[in-house]
Amino acid sequence: MHAWPKVVIEKIASTDDLHIYPFREDGRTYGTPTWIWSVVVDGRLFVRAYNGTDGRWYRSAIAQRAGRIDAAGATHDVAFAPADPGLADRIDQAYEEKYAGSPYLPPMVSARPRAATVEVAPSA
Repeated sequence: MHAWPKVVIEKIASTDDLHIYPFREDGRTYGTPTWIWSVVVDGRLFVRAYNGTDGRWYRSAIAQRAGRIDAAGATHDVAFAPADPGLADRIDQAYEEKYAGSPYLPPMVSARPRAATVEVAPSA
């Protein structure tokens, strides 16, 4: 996977406005933009599906491996891949730091969303 430019990933990390839209089954049509939480670990961008592996956008992202995101005021063509399970604890920690105090935080660091963690990288 390609790396994010430092200035871009820093902007994305500092905001809470990420919308994800993987390709639909045809591989050309974008899905409906969905607002989701995102975190950055070691300059890499991660997202989780609140509904776990049954989530619509998650299934599309894993099946199609590509799509777009809108984040920090810009649109990016991206590639999706299942996150490295060895980073799960660090990704949890990043969620806990970024979204501290939210009533939605405990579910996002539970087993179901944790199993649906996706790395998002620039497509080129």
